[in-house]
Amino acid sequence: MATHPGGLKTPEAPTDNTVRIEHLVRTLGDRNILDGLELSIAPGEFVALLGRSGSGKSTLLRALARLDHDVAGSGELAAPDDVSVVFQDARLLPWKRLLDNVVLGLSGPDAVERGRTALAEVGLEGRERAWPVELSGGEQQRVSLARSLVREPRLLLADEPFGALDALTRIRMHTLLRKLCERHRPAVLLVTHDVDEAIALADRVAVLEEGRIAVDIPVELPAPRRHDSPAYAELRDRLLARLGVELTQEDLR
Repeated sequence: MATHPGGLKTPEAPTDNTVRIEHLVRTLGDRNILDGLELSIAPGEFVALLGRSGSGKSTLLRALARLDHDVAGSGELAAPDDVSVVFQDARLLPWKRLLDNVVLGLSGPDAVERGRTALAEVGLEGRERAWPVELSGGEQQRVSLARSLVREPRLLLADEPFGALDALTRIRMHTLLRKLCERHRPAVLLVTHDVDEAIALADRVAVLEEGRIAVDIPVELPAPRRHDSPAYAELRDRLLARLGVELTQEDLR
């Protein structure tokens, strides 16, 4: 068991690839951003994390990605070693072609073929030699997904990956992400401000409040998840209320 400078204990990666977070505290100045947080994610499970701005969602992702070694705090975090992160912007290297961006840092004799397969999975077959500047925002984010999944991660962390996209492109990306996750079966933690996005994609939706998980709700809705169904509306209203948004009849007109 290793201990980070910030007091975070990291046991050996669990053999069953389950993510387990216990009593996680992360401190900034004199404030606990995360205050005894507990959360588990089963292999292949898709969890969406909601919370108001400044609630600590990105802080939690940084801890899971092992990017906060110098942050003060404590707690225990067990997670698979194979972790990939998808950010809000695609973060492609503009001087490298798409295939080179996807296989960046990937080793092995089959790396290039794996990169081609990953691009085909996200609908960009034949675009391997294109430059990032030639792509739309949605296409760039597809490359980002390919770059993350080509490594076959056991844990995929997504930090508002579709926040900069237009509404129609977001819907297409939701369908693509769900299909890719069903195929590759990583555990997924998606941070989002969008309640509808959380319900559309996740097996469970958790709400972060005052540094802890305030509610953790399974999404037991049949596919496709229709916005006009009573069960969908009930879950949406429940989550919005937890986030401090109370809708009136006037708002719904």
